[in-house]
Amino acid sequence: MTQLLLHLFVKNYQDTGDPEVRGQYGRLAGLTGIAVNVLLCAGKFLAGLLSGSVAILADAVNNLSDAASSVVTLLGFRLAAKPADDAHPYGYHRAEYLAGLSVAALILVIAVELFKSSLKRILAPETVAFTAVGAAILVVSIAAKLWLCLFYRRLGRAIRSEALTASAADSRNDVISTAAVLFSYAVTQLTSIPCDGWAGLFVALFIFWSGLGIARDTIAPLLGEAPDEALVHGIANEIRSYDPRVLGIHDLIVHDYGPGRRFASVHVELDAREDVLEAHELIDSIERDVTKKLRVELVVHYDPVVTDDAELSAVRQRVECVINAIDPRLSFHDLRMVRGREHTNVIFDLVLPFDLRGEEDAIRRRISEALHAEGHHYRTIITFDSEAFNDIHTRMEADVTEPPVPEEPSGARRE
Repeated sequence: MTQLLLHLFVKNYQDTGDPEVRGQYGRLAGLTGIAVNVLLCAGKFLAGLLSGSVAILADAVNNLSDAASSVVTLLGFRLAAKPADDAHPYGYHRAEYLAGLSVAALILVIAVELFKSSLKRILAPETVAFTAVGAAILVVSIAAKLWLCLFYRRLGRAIRSEALTASAADSRNDVISTAAVLFSYAVTQLTSIPCDGWAGLFVALFIFWSGLGIARDTIAPLLGEAPDEALVHGIANEIRSYDPRVLGIHDLIVHDYGPGRRFASVHVELDAREDVLEAHELIDSIERDVTKKLRVELVVHYDPVVTDDAELSAVRQRVECVINAIDPRLSFHDLRMVRGREHTNVIFDLVLPFDLRGEEDAIRRRISEALHAEGHHYRTIITFDSEAFNDIHTRMEADVTEPPVPEEPSGARRE
């Protein structure tokens, strides 16, 4: 059924990276959700009136809120497809996250209201009349919501949509809550035990817990979570394999402005003997081709490295041995030396894991002592980088170092 709907209503549905195709996915999901939930709401409302069950009526209201959530999702995708303008130069793609957050808010409100009505029913039980029509409507509702959950999940995974993932979770909750209502409906008929209110209370708590999870998942990208690992390694692999002249990469930073709108910057290391114009052409080609293939606006910073300086190679090996002894997770890049009359500055960036923050002075001291033990007048100037931007740090040759640069003050960082 899902495949048929995609064939009928989404042109080029396999090209999920295309913003236009993504918008069509969102429209299909929104309209389908509205249609299914409105029909289920009408059926459950009828069953609730016939039986007098507060749990069934609450479930009907829940479906009505789901229809409203589908409207919000539809509007979110429509707004996200709006082109960038002067006020929002990076586009409106984060509107999809706001749609998911709105769905979570509606779920939480419904959970609170259902909790109140269920608590009242527990304190003042009422007789629930069992009808075959009501039971049949609940069974059909479970089947419909199960299909809708799988439908949302497939579309959400295809386009990596937080809003559709939230809708899938909401539909799953509806399957569980309606099953609980059906169970209490049957138990009340068979045993005369007034469990209608308790079933509604269980459903309310479950829905509330799920709403909190959905809110957490949609807030995370708005606050600025770590980039998608597959994307990070995809960019890294594309650059590393692009040309044999690429010696290594580091400082890869990805900015996410919403689904399908991402920017990235990275430092690419090339041999310092490479012709400047040819190196520039290579960098331009990497930016252009990676942007086209991965749909990420990429900016590359060119780092020249020296491969034929024996002293630099020796220092590099020594630094590598020291940091491995301190912690194997440590890595470094942008190593260069500035030779002076009385001492030589050894300058590099050290990638520091999050749990070692606060240990910078101790690490700097151990590295300095190790270099001084060689009998040279080395002074270390270390800039500590975040692991978040350097977990894909790679170097394709072991003995490479940066070319000398004019002497700079302690703690300075080369751009």
